[in-house]
Amino acid sequence: MDRVEREYWKPSNMLYPVPAVLISCQDEEGNANIMTAAWAGTVCSDPVMVSVSIRPERYSHDIIERTGEFVICLTTRDLVFAADYAGVRSGKNEDKFSALGLTKLPSKHVRAPGIAQSPVCLECKVEKILRLGSHDMFIGRVLSTDIDPAYLDEKGRFCLEKADLAAWSHGTYYSLGEVLGTFGFSVRKKPAKNKAGKNTKRTGRDK
Repeated sequence: MDRVEREYWKPSNMLYPVPAVLISCQDEEGNANIMTAAWAGTVCSDPVMVSVSIRPERYSHDIIERTGEFVICLTTRDLVFAADYAGVRSGKNEDKFSALGLTKLPSKHVRAPGIAQSPVCLECKVEKILRLGSHDMFIGRVLSTDIDPAYLDEKGRFCLEKADLAAWSHGTYYSLGEVLGTFGFSVRKKPAKNKAGKNTKRTGRDK
């Protein structure tokens, strides 16, 4: 067996790529804010739950903790500038919705607005807060999935692949590229070929 060389570095959070999502919230006076988070993910499918990890010193942290609500908005190529800006500017000093020209999307189940320019907004209610160290993890139950109907095809299928979603990897934003496969492709049977070498669909009798 050939020897494999590796370098062993100190522990890091080098789990990439991750979504660069916009998190919106709203305080008790109705002032909305946006922040950017790369440490967000899926937690549970039943009930539907997600998580986002936020540093306690972030302006949105206390708003979300007090109100128990937030909205996760997916980021596209067109929203990358907004995502970067919202990640380096503080809502203490400006209204980032106005500064970025983003439209507040009324939510159905929470007071915090979504972002109309985002293809998907997840309305969340905080279920638990885990104090983990540098970040607190907010685990939220998804109360509604608000989608942009512009991405529905003629059959009503939601074509999220057309949204040109963005991801974050080691300090850099990327647009998602070519399709490499769909779920289960590694074990899916290939179509049978006829004598002319063309693919044909198998029927129940052919199996």
